[in-house]
Amino acid sequence: MSIVVVTDSTSTVPAEVAAASGVHVVPLQVVIDDDVYDEGAEEVTPERLAVALKEKRAVSTSRASPAVFAELYARLAAEGASAIVSVHLSAEVSGTFESALVASREAPVPVTCVDTRQVGVATGYAVESALDVIEGGGTAADAAAAARQRAAAATSLFYVDTLEYLRRGGRVGAAAAVFGGALAVKPLLGIVDGVISPQAKVRTAAKAIARLEALAVEAAGEQQVEVCVAHLAAAERAEAMAARLVEQVGERLVPARSGEPVRCVELGGVLGAHVGPGMLAICVAPVLS
Repeated sequence: MSIVVVTDSTSTVPAEVAAASGVHVVPLQVVIDDDVYDEGAEEVTPERLAVALKEKRAVSTSRASPAVFAELYARLAAEGASAIVSVHLSAEVSGTFESALVASREAPVPVTCVDTRQVGVATGYAVESALDVIEGGGTAADAAAAARQRAAAATSLFYVDTLEYLRRGGRVGAAAAVFGGALAVKPLLGIVDGVISPQAKVRTAAKAIARLEALAVEAAGEQQVEVCVAHLAAAERAEAMAARLVEQVGERLVPARSGEPVRCVELGGVLGAHVGPGMLAICVAPVLS
């Protein structure tokens, strides 16, 4: 029985992990002015996206269509897949899960779609947990359950220099009410039950970053965890934050599959378009037995 894992490009699954494990990554799209690019294309690198946002060009994003998923599921079945586990970012912030679900209904093999109720790295950790189960001989149902459990246990926190980009994309939601439209504050946000929710209101960047780290350490508690720092056009600050988290979390850290004690990644264009340059995020994912 060959079980294949599918995910979308927002999950930030490392390319080497995807290649080694046979994970198939469906790209979402970034739209700059009237040009549409697959996430990860050379024309929409994080650096170029940051420039486009700073120049106030029209930047938006688009989900992959059901037809894209249907074609992939059919091809995987033709290549020998007996079942597929399709793991995606929260349905509350993207129509990607809906596209996968629609396509799954006509797939030639059973497809189990997982709405992680998370975004970014937390979805990637859910993918890796599904892989662990499959590699251990588990069923597709077992792998999907592990992905949901890992995602539910994860804590996703992020800092943005401004709420402006989230407001433009209509993703600010409840945060707008809490912050009262005061876009000058340095907001700390999190993902709670699939939606963006406010965590703290801080007046300076330095205090916001310190508070972000403190919340992450608190989320780690005394359990064994994997931790990842993500950023958009803020590599130096992200790497410094990752180094501090190594010291603060210490022996509770479980190294990433790629070997780093705290992985540091740059967001792709789809999530980056909604948070803007300067964003810093921390994902804390307990390692479940």
